[in-house]
Parts: sequence; C-alpha cells; structure tokens
Amino acid sequence: MHKATLLLTLALAALLAGCNTVKGVGQDIQKAGNAIERAAK
Repeated sequence: MHKATLLLTLALAALLAGCNTVKGVGQDIQKAGNAIERAAK
C-alpha cells in the first residue's frame, strides 16, 4: 500500500513539473513571437 501511494505521489509530482515546463516554454515562444512582431512594425 505504501509503495502504491509513493508511486502515485511521484507520478503526480512529475506530471505537475512537466506541465510547468511546457507552460514556460510556451511563454518563451510567445515572448519571442511578440518581439519579432514589434520589430516588423
């Protein structure tokens, strides 16, 4: 029972960390796109 709880907790932590990482990359790409758009004006 303790192993299952530990594995579930680790999987949830990895999932949340992955979401934050993907979100951060998306924000960086958006900022780069905005900079290119401003430069083009």
